[in-house]
Amino acid sequence: MVTQPQFVIFISSTKRIPRQTLHGTEFRFVYLDSRHFFGTMKHWVTKEQSVEVSDLERTIIDGLRQPEYCGGITEVAKGLWIRRTDLRLQKLLEYSARFGSGAVTRRLGYLLELFEVARESELDALRKSLTATYARLDPILPREGPHLAKWRLQINVSPEELRAVRST
Repeated sequence: MVTQPQFVIFISSTKRIPRQTLHGTEFRFVYLDSRHFFGTMKHWVTKEQSVEVSDLERTIIDGLRQPEYCGGITEVAKGLWIRRTDLRLQKLLEYSARFGSGAVTRRLGYLLELFEVARESELDALRKSLTATYARLDPILPREGPHLAKWRLQINVSPEELRAVRST
C-alpha cells in the first residue's frame, strides 16, 4: 500500500527485539501486547519459507494506531483509498472494535466518512463507541486545527489535503 520507498521496516512483535539491519534495510520491532496480536496471514517468500504478515485490514488498523510509522495520516489515508475495493469493511470494523483504541476508531470513522467508503449505519456504530475525549487526527503533527465533535478529533490535516490523495 505504500507509494514511498521504505528505508525502515516496522514489525509488530510480542517480544522486545532490538532493531536490526539486513542488506542495508533497517528493521525496527514495535512491541505489541499479545491480546492485540491478531489479523495475520502466511505469506510465502519461497517454496519452503513463509512469514506471518498483517492482512490488509490489520495493516490499516496499525497505520491508524501509529501513523508515524507509515509517514503520517496522509499516507495511511492514501493506502486506505488505494485498496478500498479490496477492503473487507466488516472485518476492518471488527478489528477496530477488537483493538479497543479510541484514537483508532476516531481516525477510522473520519476517513471512512470522508472517502464515503462506509454506510451511515456503520459510521453510527463507530460513533456510539466514542468517549468524550479528543485525539489528534495525526499525532505527529502539532495540536492545532479545529475540533470535530462528531468524531472527537482535532483535525490537524485538512480534509482537502486528505481528499487530494485520491488523485495521486
